[in-house]
Amino acid sequence: MMLLVSDDRPTEDNTDDDAVPPTDPAPSTPEPPTGKAPLRLPTLLIIAAVLLGLDVLTKTIAVAKLTPGDPVYLIGDFARLSLVRNAGAAFSMATGMTWLLTLVAAAVVIGVIRIGRTMRSLWWAIGLGMVLGGALGNLVDRLFRAPGPLQGHVVDFVAIGWWPVFNVADSSIVCGAILLVVLTVFGFEPDGTRAGRRGHSDDTTVDSSDTTATDSDQSTDHGSDGTAPNGEQQNGNQRDTEQENAA
Repeated sequence: MMLLVSDDRPTEDNTDDDAVPPTDPAPSTPEPPTGKAPLRLPTLLIIAAVLLGLDVLTKTIAVAKLTPGDPVYLIGDFARLSLVRNAGAAFSMATGMTWLLTLVAAAVVIGVIRIGRTMRSLWWAIGLGMVLGGALGNLVDRLFRAPGPLQGHVVDFVAIGWWPVFNVADSSIVCGAILLVVLTVFGFEPDGTRAGRRGHSDDTTVDSSDTTATDSDQSTDHGSDGTAPNGEQQNGNQRDTEQENAA
């Protein structure tokens, strides 16, 4: 007897429908903003560069147009232009310590740049930019003017009333220093924050916790007060039932 072998093959299960469709990778979630202000070093350097250029330009014009001992009066005797070679610090102080003042100016420049690398306060950047620009302006005179490197005399040419003769660099240093003092007094930090705000938020948190605790205590008191009337009512109902049964 011959066996017939069927060539029909069982249909394969369609696993495509049961297969889990490929899922697209989840889009990357952007990092939440840190809330910090941007770094202000570029602003600081721009302000310093502008003041440095203005100081060098005005000194060059003063040397070319003014004669020592021959002042130019602008507003009577109150405001005048008078060319003076200053071997000392700002406003003709420490005249005999030119080399030391040069080193101090260089140290100020380095210190301001280091502080500015992590600075986020715009006002601090303005104040330090003014100090940096003024320090660089006078440092250029110390290094490149006569009588020689580290001994150069600073060019001063602005005279106001009884105030000592000064230049753009001197005024930048003074105004920048005043601004930094004001920021410090009012609690503005170089990182853009303000002193005392964090403590204020902590106090608010503590007050909120106290309020929540008080509300919880009040809720507990209301609950305990509410059970007393219910208990008395149940006792009264029980006494009424006993009296009816006795009757």
